[in-house]
Amino acid sequence: MKDLYPSRHTQVAEFSPRLDPVVHSDWSEDAPITRSQAEQFDRDGYLVLEDMFSDAEVAFLQREGGALLANPDALEAETVVTEPGSKEVRSIFCIHAQSLAIERLAADVRLSGVARFLLGDDVYMHQSRLNYKPGFQGKEFYWHSDFETWHVEDGMPRMRALSMSVLLAENTPHNGPLMLIPGSHRQFLTCVGETPHDHYRQSLKKQEYGVPDEDSLAELAHKFGIVAPTGKPGSVVIFDCNIMHGSNGNITPFPRANAFLVYNAVSNRLTAPFGVDTPRPAFIAARGEPKAITPVTGPLMAQVPA
Repeated sequence: MKDLYPSRHTQVAEFSPRLDPVVHSDWSEDAPITRSQAEQFDRDGYLVLEDMFSDAEVAFLQREGGALLANPDALEAETVVTEPGSKEVRSIFCIHAQSLAIERLAADVRLSGVARFLLGDDVYMHQSRLNYKPGFQGKEFYWHSDFETWHVEDGMPRMRALSMSVLLAENTPHNGPLMLIPGSHRQFLTCVGETPHDHYRQSLKKQEYGVPDEDSLAELAHKFGIVAPTGKPGSVVIFDCNIMHGSNGNITPFPRANAFLVYNAVSNRLTAPFGVDTPRPAFIAARGEPKAITPVTGPLMAQVPA
């Protein structure tokens, strides 16, 4: 397959045009988001949806997130990633396959329906994780485009994927909320440096390859600015696979926790990686025949055994 977005091949970073749409469906009255929301996502590359879930549903998700954090030994060991130099949990991957509650969340029509509309296709779960940023000790996630890594290290062919961050704790301006550069999704920024073997083992703790250079980041930030969406538990931040994003460390006593769901179009299934010999393991990037999500309606708790 032709590499439409080559990266990590040269010693100089370059901007190249995006060759894929951002919104893959035409808006109509029966769309799951408003016309203005679809236009904002197309223009800015992100969207915040509030009051998506009832108080009882939010409490249900918070209990599940707390239970997963409290008993990491019950999870597949490789899916639990700790902070650099600490035993504090940073991320738990493949949560939709290890938690019935998160599997139900990912299938919920309020999320999957929006993903199907924006991507113009049936969707499947490319990646899922819980991101924890503990009080005082939560480390930063450096600036990056998800697609650059998913393309180079996983083999995602086109920009037809998106992420949804479901807030499980209040995200404030101070406890390391997600930061985005709106508009940066409309061009592809290459990264420099050859990717080490099994790079994922280090990058999940602290990414040092597949990160943009400072001059290009400064250019994007000066051109588009930086936003940091905040919100109460239950809010959902949706962002395009190619938008530049990251987050600061958390030196406040208030932890941050988000359920992170990545939807990919079934037609955009992974191929061989475009920049490494060995793809990352399936708990990071689902491979093989995609299992399309069937949207589910009703309260989150209804189909999940107590």
